[in-house]
Amino acid sequence: MTRNLEPGLGRGELVSGSESLQTQALDDDPGLLTPEAAALELENDEAARLDASLAEVGPPRSLAQDAWRRFRRNKLALAGLVIVTFLILVAIFGPLFVGSPYKLYTVTKEAPTNQHPFGTDSLGHDVLAQVVYGIRLSLFIGFVATTVETVLGILVGASAGWFGGAADSILMRFVDILLGVPYLVLALALVTAIGRGVSAVIITLAVTAWLQTARTVRAGFLEKRDLEYVEAARAIGVPGRRIVFRHIMPNVFQPVVVLAAVGIGSAILAEAALSFLGVGVPPPTPSLGQMINQSQNYFTQAPHLLIFPGLAIIFTVLGFLLVGDGLRDALDVKDT
Repeated sequence: MTRNLEPGLGRGELVSGSESLQTQALDDDPGLLTPEAAALELENDEAARLDASLAEVGPPRSLAQDAWRRFRRNKLALAGLVIVTFLILVAIFGPLFVGSPYKLYTVTKEAPTNQHPFGTDSLGHDVLAQVVYGIRLSLFIGFVATTVETVLGILVGASAGWFGGAADSILMRFVDILLGVPYLVLALALVTAIGRGVSAVIITLAVTAWLQTARTVRAGFLEKRDLEYVEAARAIGVPGRRIVFRHIMPNVFQPVVVLAAVGIGSAILAEAALSFLGVGVPPPTPSLGQMINQSQNYFTQAPHLLIFPGLAIIFTVLGFLLVGDGLRDALDVKDT
């Protein structure tokens, strides 16, 4: 059905009439919007939804903050961190609250009492003082030995992975030979050659523990050195040293941190094993492994001589293993 227009009505007057009718309709019904207003309102709604989504996500976080957020979700990792923190505080401040580990008391192999909460040993030493100083020595050896072996492993692994060719073959064959020797045999041979003492134990642990770190770093370098961003850096003339430290090393940092955290616990356990075998830290320096060794003959008479240093070793190693496991998950950038 067509609608007849008046003869004198032009196209411009028709459009003006339509706009006036639309304006009149908007005046009559405020709920109606023009297309421009509707588009603006839709844009505002989308912006509001985006703001709400960003509010739920929270402010932007750095890599360290994001890793800490993931680490806190791991209850076992937090428990390990609490254990490690407590042991570090014991090692730092414990000597202020216990007596000398070398002082001899008249009562030997005494059960735990108010005066001696952990009892006394076969010579009359206070077991609590010896455990505190033993934890202190174990943490010191663990941290120093792990630092040395981590640096050594990074240097060897990075050199093999970056240069490749003959350097890679020679270094990795040397690593393979050392890995083929049983750890305990290699450690005993080094201790015999170097001698007993804290420094000898640190050197022995560092020399025998860097192999896995070197293999891990080498694998990371082999994977990253041929990627596009490394090739682009080479093409524009970036020095090799800058590429290694600024572009490749940060990308292989995650497994090295995990190995270092676990390595501290492993070094503490290895030191206790060497001291238990009588080739570690010599007496009278308090050592947890040495205390366990000396308690073997008195376990039925004085079980506390074995229980307390044994628990100290267990909780120390367990704490670092839990922290290392938590760091592995927290530093995994693919974990959302």
